Amino acid sequence: MENQIIAAVLVSIVAFFTVFTITPFLIKFLEKRNLVVKDYNRKGGAMVARPGGIFIIIGVIISELVLYAFFPSIHILAIVITSSLAFCVGIVDDRRVMGGWFKPVALAFCAIPILLFGAYDPGLVFPIFGSVNIPVLYIGLVIFMIPITGNTINSIDVLNGVASGFTSIASFALSAALFVMQNYEIAIASLALSFVALAFYKYHKFPSRIFPGDSGVLVFGATYGAIAIVGHVEVIAAVALLPAIMNSFLFLSSMKKIVEHRQIKNPTFLSDDYKLGATHDKDAPITIVRLIVAGKPMTEKEIGFVIFKLAAFSGILAVITAFLMGVRI
Repeated sequence: MENQIIAAVLVSIVAFFTVFTITPFLIKFLEKRNLVVKDYNRKGGAMVARPGGIFIIIGVIISELVLYAFFPSIHILAIVITSSLAFCVGIVDDRRVMGGWFKPVALAFCAIPILLFGAYDPGLVFPIFGSVNIPVLYIGLVIFMIPITGNTINSIDVLNGVASGFTSIASFALSAALFVMQNYEIAIASLALSFVALAFYKYHKFPSRIFPGDSGVLVFGATYGAIAIVGHVEVIAAVALLPAIMNSFLFLSSMKKIVEHRQIKNPTFLSDDYKLGATHDKDAPITIVRLIVAGKPMTEKEIGFVIFKLAAFSGILAVITAFLMGVRI
């Protein structure tokens, strides 16, 4: 237990301060090379550095390898490799806008290390009802889960700070659930993601100084999905991710096909006082942001706060679900 406490503290410190200290240098590097995009929702249309994924993946890799030094495990290696492959997928999309099919298909291949290492348990554990062993079907679940979590986080990366803040809240909840279930090593792996996202949020929150880009949000999502699989907490992870899952479901059900989010009509409009309101365009997708501002226009900070409250509520439900895992009917 002493080694686990030391590892948790050290991994958390390394994860946070690696990203916290080096991100300002990345911002300057990107700005000097004119690797910036316009923030259309901000007064004056400020230019913001992008992408920040390179230091997000560096933070994940370094902190997870520190954990590996304490507890050598194929599960941790599977997380690192899956996250790294997801970064490669994202950086391709950052440099060249690909079709809507590209990310789901490419992210499916990112799940292969988990299968090759055998870093999974071929079953699903449900609260109260117990576990269901599905060896063949579970392989398909692994292949589908990384694209789902990757694109789910990607789908909420629409406002300053939302993707990083949401990932941090969901990952902290997942860590707490894993500690409840006494899966300490993977709980610490989840803590690493939590603190990486929290450190990046410092520069991503409104008004953003840097955007994560697809390379960043896909690392957030794929790492989260990999932790859920190797930690055998897929159901709990889904509960913590409910607001983002709902956003993806609303988007897909309204669009009826997979499309690149940069190629769709904006579901909101920007008022003269820089508040976001719901568009009346019937061809625009339905999203969680559109629903939040359906009643009245809100500022970007206000919308983000609502999303974070939803994330916190889902996180509490996830921890409760973890306690229920030990209950049988």
